[in-house]
Amino acid sequence: MEVEEMSKNSLEIKNKTSTYYFIQGVKDCIPTIFGYLSIGFACGILSKSCGLTFVEAVGMSIFVYAGSAQFIASSMILSNASIASIILSIFFINFRHLFMSAAMAPYFKENSLLKNLSIGVLLTDETFLVAAAEGFNRKKINYFWMMGLNIVAYINWIIATGIGVLLGSIIPDYKVFGLDFALIAMFIGLLISAIKDNIKLNKAIIIIITTIMVLIISIQIVSTSTGAIIAAVIGALIGVMIKE
Repeated sequence: MEVEEMSKNSLEIKNKTSTYYFIQGVKDCIPTIFGYLSIGFACGILSKSCGLTFVEAVGMSIFVYAGSAQFIASSMILSNASIASIILSIFFINFRHLFMSAAMAPYFKENSLLKNLSIGVLLTDETFLVAAAEGFNRKKINYFWMMGLNIVAYINWIIATGIGVLLGSIIPDYKVFGLDFALIAMFIGLLISAIKDNIKLNKAIIIIITTIMVLIISIQIVSTSTGAIIAAVIGALIGVMIKE
């Protein structure tokens, strides 16, 4: 009886720990939630303007789940681009996720393949930045914390784009309310959040300078939104790779 009771208590502690980390991941996702709302609205409105139905736009959010790729896909649909060119563009835009996943891999090397797939399939630029900060500050990332972060961001994105599609008939141009700047603003906020608790000032300076330089160069080649994504991801990667 005592052994059974001890096993039961151990299981309860384990479950409580898993729940605790999941909830912490949800809480740490809050900055991303607010950013996703505005960006999702803009993405939904643009999807509506290019002729996508509610089901098609939300389906894209469910299966593609990549804001920058969805923006570009919608723009290409609006300009009557071929299906092959749209697919190819989305492939190259999302190819960066391979490097983000590789950067996260050391934190989850003891997990099963199924667990790692569940993390990787929901990893985005924003959740990567939050996770990179978590790994940088704590030297480890809990699986359930990561799932809490990823799942909430995923659901929030789907809901936000769905609402954006519904608003598309009321608001024809998402730039009227400055929603086109939402992506950049969110990345700036996430970057500051990622380095503000870092006690090594020289590391913060390196990350900031590198990110600014990459942003300046990127926006000369690609769009401002894509440039912001590239700069933020590179800044986060440098933060993860810098040794103590």
